[in-house]
Amino acid sequence: MSSTTKAYLLLTITGFGWAANAVAGKFAVGHVGPMTLNFGRWALAFAVIVAVSLPQIRTDWPKIRRNWLVVYVFSGLGFAGFNALLYSALRHTSAINVVIEQAGIPGLIFIGNYLLFRMRLGIGQMAGYMLTLLGVAVTASNGSLTTILDLGLNAGDLLMLLACLTYATYTISLRYKPDIHWKSLFAASAAGALTISAPLMAWEMSSPDYAAPDSIGWAAIVFAALVPSLVSQVLYVRGVELIGPNRASLFINTIPIFGTLLAVIFLREPLLGFHFAALALVVTGIAIAERGRL
Repeated sequence: MSSTTKAYLLLTITGFGWAANAVAGKFAVGHVGPMTLNFGRWALAFAVIVAVSLPQIRTDWPKIRRNWLVVYVFSGLGFAGFNALLYSALRHTSAINVVIEQAGIPGLIFIGNYLLFRMRLGIGQMAGYMLTLLGVAVTASNGSLTTILDLGLNAGDLLMLLACLTYATYTISLRYKPDIHWKSLFAASAAGALTISAPLMAWEMSSPDYAAPDSIGWAAIVFAALVPSLVSQVLYVRGVELIGPNRASLFINTIPIFGTLLAVIFLREPLLGFHFAALALVVTGIAIAERGRL
Protein backbone atom coordinates (compact mmCIF):
# COMPACT_ATOMS: atom_id res chain seq x y z
CA MET A 1 0.00 0.00 0.00
CA SER A 2 1.43 3.38 -1.01
CA SER A 3 1.78 6.17 1.53
CA THR A 4 -0.92 8.19 -0.25
CA THR A 5 -3.39 5.31 -0.25
CA LYS A 6 -2.63 4.67 3.40
CA ALA A 7 -3.24 8.32 4.20
CA TYR A 8 -6.61 8.23 2.39
CA LEU A 9 -7.68 5.21 4.45
CA LEU A 10 -6.52 6.69 7.76
CA LEU A 11 -8.16 10.06 7.10
CA THR A 12 -11.44 8.46 6.03
CA ILE A 13 -11.56 6.55 9.31
CA THR A 14 -10.71 9.80 11.07
CA GLY A 15 -13.65 11.58 9.46
CA PHE A 16 -16.00 8.78 10.47
CA GLY A 17 -14.84 8.94 14.09
CA TRP A 18 -15.23 12.70 14.27
CA ALA A 19 -18.68 12.52 12.69
CA ALA A 20 -19.65 10.06 15.40
CA ASN A 21 -18.26 12.48 17.99
CA ALA A 22 -20.54 15.26 16.76
CA VAL A 23 -23.58 12.95 16.80
CA ALA A 24 -22.73 11.68 20.29
CA GLY A 25 -22.08 15.21 21.53
CA LYS A 26 -25.47 16.42 20.32
CA PHE A 27 -27.19 13.36 21.77
CA ALA A 28 -25.48 13.96 25.14
CA VAL A 29 -26.84 17.50 25.53
CA GLY A 30 -28.81 17.53 28.77
CA HIS A 31 -27.12 14.36 30.02
CA VAL A 32 -23.62 15.72 30.72
CA GLY A 33 -22.13 19.20 30.77
CA PRO A 34 -19.79 20.11 27.88
CA MET A 35 -16.78 20.74 30.12
CA THR A 36 -17.43 17.56 32.10
CA LEU A 37 -17.65 15.61 28.86
CA ASN A 38 -14.41 17.18 27.64
CA PHE A 39 -12.54 16.44 30.89
CA GLY A 40 -13.94 12.91 31.16
CA ARG A 41 -12.94 11.93 27.63
CA TRP A 42 -9.35 13.07 28.09
CA ALA A 43 -9.02 11.52 31.54
CA LEU A 44 -10.07 8.13 30.18
CA ALA A 45 -8.07 8.51 26.96
CA PHE A 46 -4.96 9.39 28.96
CA ALA A 47 -5.41 6.37 31.24
CA VAL A 48 -5.80 4.02 28.28
CA ILE A 49 -2.83 5.30 26.27
CA VAL A 50 -0.54 5.23 29.32
CA ALA A 51 -1.62 1.68 30.15
CA VAL A 52 -0.68 0.40 26.69
CA SER A 53 2.33 2.63 26.03
CA LEU A 54 4.22 3.02 29.32
CA PRO A 55 7.51 1.47 28.07
CA GLN A 56 7.53 3.78 25.02
CA ILE A 57 6.69 6.81 27.17
CA ARG A 58 9.61 6.04 29.47
CA THR A 59 11.94 5.79 26.48
CA ASP A 60 10.77 9.12 25.07
CA TRP A 61 10.54 10.94 28.38
CA PRO A 62 13.69 13.08 27.76
CA LYS A 63 12.23 14.24 24.42
CA ILE A 64 8.88 14.96 26.04
CA ARG A 65 10.54 17.12 28.69
CA ARG A 66 12.51 19.07 26.08
CA ASN A 67 9.41 19.72 23.98
CA TRP A 68 6.82 20.15 26.72
CA LEU A 69 5.76 23.64 25.63
CA VAL A 70 5.09 22.57 22.02
CA VAL A 71 3.13 19.56 23.21
CA TYR A 72 1.15 21.72 25.62
CA VAL A 73 0.17 24.07 22.80
CA PHE A 74 -0.95 21.07 20.72
CA SER A 75 -3.09 19.78 23.57
CA GLY A 76 -4.60 23.18 24.24
CA LEU A 77 -5.60 23.76 20.63
CA GLY A 78 -6.51 20.43 19.04
CA PHE A 79 -7.40 18.38 22.09
CA ALA A 80 -8.97 20.45 24.89
CA GLY A 81 -9.83 23.73 23.19
CA PHE A 82 -11.58 22.54 20.05
CA ASN A 83 -13.76 19.98 21.80
CA ALA A 84 -14.71 22.28 24.66
CA LEU A 85 -15.88 24.85 22.12
CA LEU A 86 -17.66 22.26 19.95
CA TYR A 87 -19.59 20.70 22.84
CA SER A 88 -20.52 24.16 24.10
CA ALA A 89 -21.67 25.25 20.64
CA LEU A 90 -23.98 22.23 20.35
CA ARG A 91 -25.93 23.53 23.34
CA HIS A 92 -26.76 26.83 21.64
CA THR A 93 -27.01 26.34 17.89
CA SER A 94 -28.43 23.94 15.34
CA ALA A 95 -26.69 20.93 13.85
CA ILE A 96 -27.05 22.54 10.40
CA ASN A 97 -25.04 25.55 11.50
CA VAL A 98 -22.33 23.45 13.13
CA VAL A 99 -21.91 21.27 10.06
CA ILE A 100 -21.55 24.21 7.70
CA GLU A 101 -19.15 26.05 9.99
CA GLN A 102 -16.97 22.99 10.60
CA ALA A 103 -16.57 22.63 6.85
CA GLY A 104 -14.69 25.92 6.88
CA ILE A 105 -11.68 24.39 8.65
CA PRO A 106 -9.85 23.39 5.42
CA GLY A 107 -10.23 26.90 4.05
CA LEU A 108 -8.75 28.39 7.22
CA ILE A 109 -5.84 25.95 6.94
CA PHE A 110 -5.26 26.94 3.31
CA ILE A 111 -5.24 30.64 4.23
CA GLY A 112 -3.02 30.14 7.27
CA ASN A 113 -0.47 28.07 5.38
CA TYR A 114 -0.30 30.71 2.64
CA LEU A 115 0.06 33.66 5.02
CA LEU A 116 2.64 31.97 7.24
CA PHE A 117 4.55 29.71 4.87
CA ARG A 118 3.55 30.88 1.38
CA MET A 119 2.10 27.46 0.55
CA ARG A 120 0.20 28.25 -2.63
CA LEU A 121 -3.15 26.71 -3.48
CA GLY A 122 -3.58 25.52 -7.06
CA ILE A 123 -6.70 26.18 -9.11
CA GLY A 124 -7.56 22.47 -9.00
CA GLN A 125 -7.22 22.38 -5.22
CA MET A 126 -9.46 25.43 -4.83
CA ALA A 127 -12.04 23.97 -7.21
CA GLY A 128 -11.98 20.68 -5.33
CA TYR A 129 -12.40 22.41 -2.00
CA MET A 130 -15.36 24.43 -3.26
CA LEU A 131 -16.96 21.26 -4.60
CA THR A 132 -16.65 19.48 -1.25
CA LEU A 133 -18.07 22.56 0.46
CA LEU A 134 -21.03 22.38 -1.91
CA GLY A 135 -21.54 18.75 -0.91
CA VAL A 136 -21.47 19.75 2.74
CA ALA A 137 -24.01 22.50 2.07
CA VAL A 138 -26.32 20.06 0.26
CA THR A 139 -26.22 17.70 3.25
CA ALA A 140 -26.65 20.44 5.83
CA SER A 141 -29.59 22.03 4.02
CA ASN A 142 -31.41 18.74 3.32
CA GLY A 143 -31.04 19.25 -0.40
CA SER A 144 -32.34 22.82 -0.41
CA LEU A 145 -29.48 25.30 -0.53
CA THR A 146 -31.87 28.20 0.05
CA THR A 147 -32.14 26.94 3.63
CA ILE A 148 -28.65 28.31 4.27
CA LEU A 149 -29.86 31.85 3.57
CA ASP A 150 -32.31 31.57 6.46
CA LEU A 151 -29.71 30.65 9.08
CA GLY A 152 -29.10 33.10 11.91
CA LEU A 153 -25.86 33.66 13.80
CA ASN A 154 -25.99 33.22 17.58
CA ALA A 155 -23.59 32.53 20.46
CA GLY A 156 -23.30 28.88 19.46
CA ASP A 157 -22.30 29.80 15.92
CA LEU A 158 -19.60 32.13 17.22
CA LEU A 159 -18.28 29.38 19.50
CA MET A 160 -18.14 26.97 16.58
CA LEU A 161 -16.35 29.47 14.37
CA LEU A 162 -13.79 29.91 17.13
CA ALA A 163 -13.52 26.11 17.36
CA CYS A 164 -12.80 25.92 13.62
CA LEU A 165 -10.08 28.56 13.93
CA THR A 166 -8.60 26.65 16.87
CA TYR A 167 -8.40 23.36 15.01
CA ALA A 168 -7.04 24.97 11.87
CA THR A 169 -4.26 26.51 13.98
CA TYR A 170 -3.56 23.10 15.50
CA THR A 171 -3.30 21.44 12.08
CA ILE A 172 -0.96 24.12 10.74
CA SER A 173 1.25 23.85 13.81
CA LEU A 174 1.70 20.09 13.35
CA ARG A 175 4.70 20.89 11.13
CA TYR A 176 6.52 21.64 14.40
CA LYS A 177 5.61 18.29 15.91
CA PRO A 178 8.65 16.93 17.79
CA ASP A 179 10.25 13.69 16.63
CA ILE A 180 8.54 11.53 19.24
CA HIS A 181 6.77 8.20 18.84
CA TRP A 182 3.07 8.75 18.26
CA LYS A 183 2.13 6.91 21.47
CA SER A 184 4.30 9.17 23.59
CA LEU A 185 3.15 12.30 21.75
CA PHE A 186 -0.49 11.39 22.22
CA ALA A 187 -0.01 10.56 25.90
CA ALA A 188 1.75 13.87 26.52
CA SER A 189 -0.91 15.81 24.59
CA ALA A 190 -3.72 14.02 26.44
CA ALA A 191 -2.06 14.89 29.74
CA GLY A 192 -1.92 18.52 28.68
CA ALA A 193 -5.56 18.45 27.61
CA LEU A 194 -6.45 16.97 30.98
CA THR A 195 -4.79 19.79 32.90
CA ILE A 196 -6.38 22.42 30.68
CA SER A 197 -9.90 20.96 30.84
CA ALA A 198 -9.84 20.35 34.63
CA PRO A 199 -10.37 24.01 35.67
CA LEU A 200 -13.05 24.36 33.01
CA MET A 201 -14.92 21.42 34.51
CA ALA A 202 -14.48 22.88 38.01
CA TRP A 203 -15.99 26.14 36.77
CA GLU A 204 -18.92 24.26 35.26
CA MET A 205 -19.47 22.27 38.47
CA SER A 206 -19.65 25.49 40.48
CA SER A 207 -22.85 26.44 38.67
CA PRO A 208 -26.02 26.00 40.76
CA ASP A 209 -27.64 24.29 37.75
CA TYR A 210 -24.91 21.66 37.42
CA ALA A 211 -26.08 18.05 37.26
CA ALA A 212 -23.84 15.00 37.39
CA PRO A 213 -23.72 12.85 34.23
CA ASP A 214 -26.41 10.20 33.94
CA SER A 215 -25.97 6.84 32.20
CA ILE A 216 -26.20 8.41 28.74
CA GLY A 217 -23.68 11.06 29.76
CA TRP A 218 -21.21 8.43 30.95
CA ALA A 219 -21.68 6.45 27.76
CA ALA A 220 -20.88 9.59 25.75
CA ILE A 221 -17.71 10.13 27.80
CA VAL A 222 -16.50 6.56 27.20
CA PHE A 223 -17.27 6.72 23.50
CA ALA A 224 -15.61 10.11 23.04
CA ALA A 225 -12.50 8.88 24.84
CA LEU A 226 -12.05 5.74 22.76
CA VAL A 227 -13.13 6.70 19.24
CA PRO A 228 -12.63 10.42 18.43
CA SER A 229 -9.97 10.94 21.10
CA LEU A 230 -7.78 7.89 20.66
CA VAL A 231 -8.46 6.51 17.21
CA SER A 232 -9.30 9.57 15.11
CA GLN A 233 -6.79 11.94 16.69
CA VAL A 234 -3.87 9.56 16.19
CA LEU A 235 -4.88 8.73 12.62
CA TYR A 236 -5.25 12.40 11.71
CA VAL A 237 -1.75 13.23 12.91
CA ARG A 238 -0.40 10.32 10.88
CA GLY A 239 -2.38 11.39 7.81
CA VAL A 240 -0.94 14.91 8.03
CA GLU A 241 2.53 13.38 8.24
CA LEU A 242 1.94 11.37 5.06
CA ILE A 243 0.34 13.94 2.72
CA GLY A 244 0.59 17.32 4.45
CA PRO A 245 -1.96 19.59 6.19
CA ASN A 246 -3.62 21.09 3.11
CA ARG A 247 -4.43 17.73 1.52
CA ALA A 248 -5.29 16.02 4.80
CA SER A 249 -7.62 18.81 5.95
CA LEU A 250 -9.86 18.29 2.92
CA PHE A 251 -11.03 15.01 4.44
CA ILE A 252 -12.64 17.01 7.26
CA ASN A 253 -15.47 17.63 4.81
CA THR A 254 -16.40 13.94 4.97
CA ILE A 255 -17.65 14.52 8.52
CA PRO A 256 -21.17 15.74 7.60
CA ILE A 257 -21.55 12.90 5.12
CA PHE A 258 -20.70 10.27 7.69
CA GLY A 259 -22.81 12.16 10.21
CA THR A 260 -25.80 11.84 7.90
CA LEU A 261 -25.26 8.11 7.53
CA LEU A 262 -24.96 7.68 11.30
CA ALA A 263 -28.18 9.64 11.77
CA VAL A 264 -29.93 7.29 9.36
CA ILE A 265 -28.67 4.23 11.24
CA PHE A 266 -29.11 5.36 14.84
CA LEU A 267 -31.81 8.01 14.62
CA ARG A 268 -33.88 6.29 11.91
CA GLU A 269 -33.81 9.33 9.66
CA PRO A 270 -34.63 8.58 6.00
CA LEU A 271 -31.82 8.28 3.44
CA LEU A 272 -32.83 10.50 0.52
CA GLY A 273 -31.45 11.19 -2.92
CA PHE A 274 -29.63 14.36 -1.94
CA HIS A 275 -27.54 12.35 0.55
CA PHE A 276 -26.08 10.35 -2.34
CA ALA A 277 -25.58 13.52 -4.37
CA ALA A 278 -23.74 15.19 -1.50
CA LEU A 279 -21.49 12.17 -1.00
CA ALA A 280 -20.63 12.20 -4.71
CA LEU A 281 -19.76 15.92 -4.53
CA VAL A 282 -17.46 15.46 -1.55
CA VAL A 283 -15.64 12.45 -3.02
CA THR A 284 -15.29 14.15 -6.41
CA GLY A 285 -14.04 17.34 -4.78
CA ILE A 286 -11.35 15.45 -2.88
CA ALA A 287 -10.28 13.71 -6.09
CA ILE A 288 -10.08 17.01 -8.02
CA ALA A 289 -8.14 18.69 -5.22
CA GLU A 290 -5.70 15.79 -5.13
CA ARG A 291 -5.08 15.96 -8.88
CA GLY A 292 -4.91 19.74 -8.74
CA ARG A 293 -1.94 19.65 -6.41
CA LEU A 294 0.28 18.26 -9.20
